Amino acid sequence: MQVLIDAGNTRIKLGWTQRGTGQREDQVLALEHNNIQQVAAWLAALPESPRAAIGVNVAGQALAREIEYIFSFSQGLAIDWVDGGTTVPEVVNLYDQPAQLGPDRWVAMIGLAQRKPRTPAILASFGTATTIDTLAHPLDAAPAASYAFHGGLILPGPELMRASLANGTANLPSAEGGAVAFPTHTHAAISSGIAAAQSGALLRQWRAGLAHFGQPPQIFCSGGGWPMLEEEARHALALMQRDLGLPEEGIQWLQTPVLDGLARLAKSRLVESIEGSDPIRGLTPNTS
Repeated sequence: MQVLIDAGNTRIKLGWTQRGTGQREDQVLALEHNNIQQVAAWLAALPESPRAAIGVNVAGQALAREIEYIFSFSQGLAIDWVDGGTTVPEVVNLYDQPAQLGPDRWVAMIGLAQRKPRTPAILASFGTATTIDTLAHPLDAAPAASYAFHGGLILPGPELMRASLANGTANLPSAEGGAVAFPTHTHAAISSGIAAAQSGALLRQWRAGLAHFGQPPQIFCSGGGWPMLEEEARHALALMQRDLGLPEEGIQWLQTPVLDGLARLAKSRLVESIEGSDPIRGLTPNTS
């Protein structure tokens, strides 16, 4: 068994994989940072003792050290922290400097590739930050690979947008509610504006993918901020597809794309350890 760790800006997610069979956890453990002490109990309750741990960390070095201490003290394990320079044969990273790419974004692309989407595909993750990344066939960039990561957007996530308005202005509340076309009170104006901004960024990348690749991208989404804009995003996408005379295709939810990518890397490390080599690179702490 190998433990999978996604240490995000707001929450830590943990899962596991059986390296020989590929079996995965039934339920992911998701914790706020201040509940990190629960990790030791979760490890103790696993069906067997883990033999290794692999993860990504974008929450800073201090949190990484806390997690490392728990794994070392309770299980005697070190953690392999993955960065954007980690390589897999089926996906090429077209970032200008791959090691500078956030490891969560890169590993999520590896996870998305395991679903073998028809190309192109967009993964929008609505967390503390929103990231909207595109995966497609590599064209001329790396013909040996099945997919290429073509880059993407970073913007404040839905909750961060809401908090910035409440904290940065004198008279605006921390708004609740859904999106409407013509808001007539302040809470609706804020919640509708946030949903429109997030959905607009997603549709911008969808249109860019359509123009660049000549086919409409599939859209996948993840992250705790998705419920704040789901209705707006689905409606806006369907309207645009109809306006362009394209078949309507919805947005697919992915619960754990980062853990999916880590499971793929865990499988690689098993094969490579058997073969006596380890070409996976960049397994060092990364907190960018």
